[in-house]
Amino acid sequence: MSEIIVSVKNLEKTYKTEGETLTILKDLTLEIEKGRKVTIVGESGSGKSTFLNIIGGLDNASGGIVRCGPYELSCLDEKKLSEYRTHFLGLIFQFHYLLKDFTALENVFLPSLMAGSSKKEAAEKAKELLHDVGLDNRFDHLPGQLSGGERQRVAVARSLMNDPQLILADEPTGNLDPANASMIGELLFSVVDKYKKTLLLVTHDMNLAKKGDLCYSIKNGRLECREF
Repeated sequence: MSEIIVSVKNLEKTYKTEGETLTILKDLTLEIEKGRKVTIVGESGSGKSTFLNIIGGLDNASGGIVRCGPYELSCLDEKKLSEYRTHFLGLIFQFHYLLKDFTALENVFLPSLMAGSSKKEAAEKAKELLHDVGLDNRFDHLPGQLSGGERQRVAVARSLMNDPQLILADEPTGNLDPANASMIGELLFSVVDKYKKTLLLVTHDMNLAKKGDLCYSIKNGRLECREF
């Protein structure tokens, strides 16, 4: 049987304001097998990014169970949550979040240094990953010297630095022109396949969504399988 790497059961997310309760996610259930590439689409405000943030440990669920690998997220203290984000997850966002005073190489290997690797070991792996995303000649360039597509390629390389089991990508092509968006989409799925990672990707780009093994849409707080 295939290993289930993400298991979400009866997930709920509500926000309470004065006199009002807003339900974003309701009774949402999902299982993802190891090595699968799953995409999620939905209208703006449907809860796509909220769902991804909960999986990433960046937001808390109001109810339900979320288990990723050996981690049950609602049971994690700050130390375990940090371990989960550092070693189990690779994160890619719509904005690259590169440190402007660090080179492309340094931005990629910093997560490994923070996890305890030696600088030499981290730098060698970062060079390999930058090679994989086509940036051999950009090691020493600062983010301000890179194009938007190149900066996002650095972000893709960085997400793989600590050999995570699960890659979470939140609108990774959302800030790019169509040509660069297509290139980053192809690249992301290519490196995920090469390193045999599991991918959960949120996007509004239907061409990107179609690249997944499975695609879901969020409607009324729940997931529905989508056919193309």
